[in-house]
Order: sequence, then structure tokens, then C-alpha cells
Amino acid sequence: MLIIGVGNTAMDCCRSSLRLGGADIKVMARRPRSFFKASSWELEDAEEEGVEIIVNHAPTRFVIEDGRLVGMEFQRLEWDEQARHSTVIDTVVIPCDDVILAIGQENAFPWIERDLGLEVGDWDMPVVDPVTFQSSLPGVFFGGDSAMGPKNIIWAVEHGHQAAISIHNHCEGIPVSSRPPQGINLVSQKMGITEWSYHNDYNPSTRQRMQHVELTRRFQSIGTEVEVGFSAEQTAREVQRCLNCDIQTVFQAPLCIECDACIDICPVQCLTITENGDEADLRQRLSAPAKNLDQALYVSAALPQTGRVMVKDEDLCVHCGLCAERCPTAAWDMQKFELLIPLAVSTPVAVPS
Repeated sequence: MLIIGVGNTAMDCCRSSLRLGGADIKVMARRPRSFFKASSWELEDAEEEGVEIIVNHAPTRFVIEDGRLVGMEFQRLEWDEQARHSTVIDTVVIPCDDVILAIGQENAFPWIERDLGLEVGDWDMPVVDPVTFQSSLPGVFFGGDSAMGPKNIIWAVEHGHQAAISIHNHCEGIPVSSRPPQGINLVSQKMGITEWSYHNDYNPSTRQRMQHVELTRRFQSIGTEVEVGFSAEQTAREVQRCLNCDIQTVFQAPLCIECDACIDICPVQCLTITENGDEADLRQRLSAPAKNLDQALYVSAALPQTGRVMVKDEDLCVHCGLCAERCPTAAWDMQKFELLIPLAVSTPVAVPS
């Protein structure tokens, strides 16, 4: 059996196929492993159960003999470093008697009458305003994957909130484009010179590996749970890894004396004091390599002593607060952050980040 695709759904398909009696399961991927969409632990669990993952194979056609599927033809590819451009090496046929396509989702809107005035665009998806989530037909709203394409459930929830505001405005006769403003609230968590209102003991422990049912038991029933949870000891270690996501670092450049205490104590090397410059140049001079280029750097105003700047890579910061605890001038502070999200109610609701 062949599974086409390497997302988490593909991993569900190959592992479920094993439990339903499938044999010699292969997952076929067009790109190298580093570009897979599936979570690393999903891939590891599938391979632990005997699933073979074959990379750089692009499907071209089903091979049919006497009305039966006997194989699938693939082009073997060679990719550039970014896996954007490929060269066909040769063509191969892999025998199989069943194929599952796990390459994505499709919208299904056959129930929408096309003469209603509701415009439909690419991929048979309704054309939706990205702010109000209203379609071209006033009073009709869409959200989630059907509005903006595949994302995740958090985005779908946010779409629902924004659509609810639009629906409220529509019912009240207010323009749906009228949006209540968002707000933020920051409150210092400092209770004394070295006292804080939250736990800030940085723990470098790695993620605990959850206990799994033995391989011999996994295939007895498709309903058998593979992950059986953490032991008491693992649970204790895992909760110690919890980060203070709603406690933000706040830096005041005029108070900094450039003593480097914060840089010395930072457990993940997310801080750098250096000369300012353009982003590409600045990233080459950080204490730790900035691997996530999509994450913007935080750059302070000029420091009073030398005119250099404090640079923070938020992608690395774990919000432990050790920089604020060590700072002799209180240039660093840890402040609780609340995002005031407008909902379809009369007043904004404070939601901890």
C-alpha cells in the first residue's frame, strides 16, 4: 500500500492502515525529509511501526492491468537546497494494490446556488474580505479553511470572533468595516529588589518522551491508545519546563550601563549589545545564530554610554526573567501582558497571552 503525502494526516493514514491489516506500507514524499509538514514525532512513531518513508518521488500515474491497480509510476527527483526546483533523474514504478491520497483538503460548496450573487474565486472558495469575513453577498460570512485556505484551528477561532463582530454590526445597521480597537495592558511583576510574583527558575530539561504501548499490543485493535501518558517523575520534569509566555521582557535603554550582566546570565544567549545596522548585517553579529528569519529582532534605542543598541531575539527568549533579576539598574523589567481583544460584546475582554 502507498500513502501519497507527508503531513500528519498521512501519518494517521499509514498507521491506521497497519491496524486494519495493511502490509508493506510506504509513504511517498515529493521533497526531502527536512521539508515534510508532519511533526517529527509523528514520523518517528510511524517508522517505529515499520512504515517506510521514501523521499524525492513525485507521482505521475496509476498503473492498471486488466482493470486492477498493480502499481504507481513516480519520477525520481533531485532538488536544490531550498527544494524549490527539481530535476527528474528517472522514472520508476512501485508495485501496490492500494493507494491513499493524503495530499490536502478540498472545499465542497455544491449547495451554494451560483446565481445568488456570491462570488467564488480560486479553488472554488467564496471570495471573502480578510478583515470583515463578509462574502460578496452582504450578510453572508465565512471563516476557517473555507475562507482563507488551510491554517489551524486557532486561526479559525479568531475568524469566528471577527465574523461575530461583523454580524453584530450588520444586525445593528453599523458598517461591518467598523472594528473596535485592540489594546494591551502591561503590569510589572516586580515585588521587591529580587522578588517576583512568578516562578523564574530556568530549567534546561529537554521535552520528555511519552511512554508508548508495546509494539506487540498496538495492532490488536484500531482503538488501542499508543500514548499512555507520562509517569509521575516525567510529569514533574515536564511541568518544570513551562515558560512564562505572558510575562514579557521590557527594556529601558536610558537606564542601561552596558555592564553585560544580562548577556552573561541569559541561558539561551538571546541578547546582544552591538553597533546598529541593517537587519542582514545585524543578524551576523548576534550572540546566538538567528535561525528563524521570520521572527523580527527587537532593537532598542541607542544606549547612553556608547550609542550601541540592545538586540533581543524573541525566537530564543524563554521569558525566565534572569536578565531583569541580574540587572543592577532595573533597565530590564518583567511585565505581565494582557491582550484586550474586542469581541461581539459591549466591552473588550482581557485575554492572557
